Amino acid sequence: MKLRRLLLRGRSVGLSPTLTARRAALPTPQPIDSTPVDQARLVVLDLETSGLDLQRDDILSIGAVAIDGGTLHMADQFECTLLRPAHRASQATLLHEIAPSEVHAGCPAEEALLDLMEFAGRCVFAAFHAGFDQRMLSRGLRQDLDYRLQHRFLDVAELAPMLFPEAARQCSTLDDWQQHFHLANSERHNAAADAQTTAEILLILLHRAARQGTATLAELNNRLALWRRLNLVRSGGF
Repeated sequence: MKLRRLLLRGRSVGLSPTLTARRAALPTPQPIDSTPVDQARLVVLDLETSGLDLQRDDILSIGAVAIDGGTLHMADQFECTLLRPAHRASQATLLHEIAPSEVHAGCPAEEALLDLMEFAGRCVFAAFHAGFDQRMLSRGLRQDLDYRLQHRFLDVAELAPMLFPEAARQCSTLDDWQQHFHLANSERHNAAADAQTTAEILLILLHRAARQGTATLAELNNRLALWRRLNLVRSGGF
């Protein structure tokens, strides 16, 4: 384990002075506190990866879109394909329609990840099945930048059934919720398109939460924690 930490740290020693300065200037994340949800910066993230192995697979492309001040800003988006010289086409990349030529011509991982974190700024991240994206991003930042991800994540796959329980039995996937809310996505499994669709779903969810009196990030997070516990009890987990 100690050797692994040294190797990871060694990868980031090669950062240029410019990249090192940019890393040092990254802002602290938005805490889950009394900040009103409609005043927080929420960055909806989608990562397309070479597979689902959290220890071995790599981030191939990143899509992100910001909800700022309760508004989805079409111009406030981020999209990048990462350079992976050793990458070969796999079932995952065929699904995402990411050509090996795109991966081989992509942006160096350390630059792409710094660009993403600068774009994200002082935010809370959101994603559909956020645990996967959070772990993959955390690992990538650690390996390529020696940077510890501290940003909090909201899971749209949990918020949706919590706020729309009447649809929960019929909806579980991103495609299901997209169809339920009559949203269009012509480029499924494209990081930028999936981030856009997830952000549109999140806006619908937050609108319902606000109507139900959930106004702050802390209130939303507390509701979600309670919902998880109740679900665990119902499923016999306690």
